Parts: sequence; structure tokens; C-alpha cells
Amino acid sequence: MIVAAVPAKDLADAKQRLVPVLSVADRAELARAMLRDVLRALVAAPLDAVWVVTRDPGVEAVARAAGVGVLPETQNRGHTAAVALAQREATRAGARCFVTVPGDVPCVTREEVVALLDAAADGTAVFTPSRSGLGTNGVALMPPAAMALTFGEPSFENHLAAAHRHHLTARVVPLPGLGLDIDGPEDLRALLRRGSHTESGRLVASWRIEPHLTSARA
Repeated sequence: MIVAAVPAKDLADAKQRLVPVLSVADRAELARAMLRDVLRALVAAPLDAVWVVTRDPGVEAVARAAGVGVLPETQNRGHTAAVALAQREATRAGARCFVTVPGDVPCVTREEVVALLDAAADGTAVFTPSRSGLGTNGVALMPPAAMALTFGEPSFENHLAAAHRHHLTARVVPLPGLGLDIDGPEDLRALLRRGSHTESGRLVASWRIEPHLTSARA
């Protein structure tokens, strides 16, 4: 059994670094669109279960509409705690492989998810770095409880070091779509350049916010 988990924050608090260029409503709409893009890629991949970890009813509605499961949180304790919850549940369910990706990587593709899975084998920890090389945007663990995961820069180097401490084979799989997480205005510019095939990219393009992005960079 292969399980993938997607932690998702409350929509009202989504993407605080985009406050200079997007309204609260726009940030929530973008968060929903990105989550739908991510779930499309995961649903198309050879996974046995996809879970969204959230306490937000709006996020849960997106998950249900995509036909995936929901792991409810009682409170929003952050990305690391959400992934740990999913790891425990995957272990309890007898999964042999655990995958996690964030909900803000709209350019991820089915083929990239498959590449992450193909790199996994018993006793391995597979990591995809963020575009900056500091964060961790994709993980595959076999078995699911092979090691604890802790997110937030510089999580990528920290994860590699932790894998070695646990005597796991650490594999790095750079993937351009999965590596692009949308956090700040500069990421929106990247999404506009390469994400025209995604719901999120089309949404941002429809807002015609390029002048605001230039102002934010200045």
C-alpha cells in the first residue's frame, strides 16, 4: 500500500507572504486552485490512497470533490505536525511506502510523482528539494516510519543528515514542477512563466497582476 499525504493550512491564513499583492479572498482562491492541481497529479499517479491533512472545512470540500480522503486535525499545528499525523496513520494502516508533498506546488505532474516513487525502495528516504535548495518539497519513505520529518528551511540538508543518522539510503530526486512552491511574489512570476497548463497559473494570469509583482520586487 502506497499512501500520499498533503498538509493544507486554513484558507483564511493562506500565503501570508503574498499579502503585498493579493487580497485575503484572492489568496484563499489561489490556495484552493493549487490544492486542486496537486491532487490531480496525485490521483493520476499509482497510489493506493491520497489524504489531505486539514482542519479547514473549505479545504476538506476541495479534497472530497477530488475524491481523496481527509485526515482531520483538531488544530492547525503546522506542516511538520500534519505530516507526522499522516505518517502515524499510514503506519497503522500497514502502508509500505509513505509520500508527502505540499499543497502549494501546482506544477507537479503525475510523471514527477512516479519518479519519486520509482526512487523508493526498502530502507530508502527520497527527497525532492525546493527551488531554492533549502526546503523539502517531496518525500518518499519506505517504510513510512523510517524517520521523522521536520519542515522549514533548511529542511533539505537536515533531512539528508537525519536519513544518514537512521542508516537509510538517501536519494535526491530534483523535479522542477514539484520544486516550485508558491510562497512569495517571485514565485508567482515563475508560475506565470511555466504554469499556463495549470488551474493556478491560469487563475493568476487572469488577475493581470504583473505590475503589482514588479512593485513588490522593487
